[in-house]
Amino acid sequence: MMKGLIRSMRPHQWIKNAFVLAPLVFGMQLLAVEQALRAAAIFAAFCALASAVYLLNDCIDVAGDRAHPLKRHRPIAAGVVPVATARRVAAGLAVLGLAAAFVIDWRAGIVCFAYLTQNAAYSAGLKNVAWVDVLIIAGGFLLRVLAGAFAISVPLSIWIIACTFLLALYLALGKRRHELLSSEGSGSTQRLVLQYYREHRVRALMIAVAVCTFGAYSAYTWETRVTNAFGTELLPVTIPFIVIGLGRFFQLSGDTSRGRSPTEAIVKDNVFVGNMLVWSALIVALIYFL
Repeated sequence: MMKGLIRSMRPHQWIKNAFVLAPLVFGMQLLAVEQALRAAAIFAAFCALASAVYLLNDCIDVAGDRAHPLKRHRPIAAGVVPVATARRVAAGLAVLGLAAAFVIDWRAGIVCFAYLTQNAAYSAGLKNVAWVDVLIIAGGFLLRVLAGAFAISVPLSIWIIACTFLLALYLALGKRRHELLSSEGSGSTQRLVLQYYREHRVRALMIAVAVCTFGAYSAYTWETRVTNAFGTELLPVTIPFIVIGLGRFFQLSGDTSRGRSPTEAIVKDNVFVGNMLVWSALIVALIYFL
């Protein structure tokens, strides 16, 4: 049962919590040991909170998961982990994550509480409201960035906020697009909200959001205050990597042959991972060493 419980906590999804580290990098605090430790602590807190949310969702979605060709193998849906046990562990993780966040910084704690409240509302019914569901998912990523900023007390630029929200919205729309394409008419059984979506509309909105993300990131790299703060005018050379990342995710969102969600596929996709590693290394080099 323990292995099933760990699987249900989705440790492979903790990579999403790396968004809390964005303020550390772009706030030029990466090499400050104390700040790096505080950022690592809030990252750990969000991992606990995210796992609590995953467990709660699996408990609520047991019936729907059992109708899904892949999700029916999840430990809770398969009966490997009892629902009551999963609920108790979820409550413990939620308390642990919140307590840690408030110890780090009370503002970060409030953001984490908002994250839990938002996800509770999502699980309670908002996940079945078209478009609101993807906005909530995107909002969760934005809350991660805010918590990371509060934890190390650095201000966030409007461009970072815009880029985070747009990118997260793009990822959420891609996940819905993939679900629509792979559902083969049984989408409403697997996820009730899919009956209100149309693939061509989601695809068109993804393209629009991708363009906005590209525009926001480009504007950020060209802004005078940003170049002055970082002491370099070379940030625009990182723009092509953003275009490649957006394009690759769009491809994965339309590829149903792999079975898994595109947000899971990108973690194992060599093109996407390689591109993001090069982008990350280039950003660090430009901000800290050039």
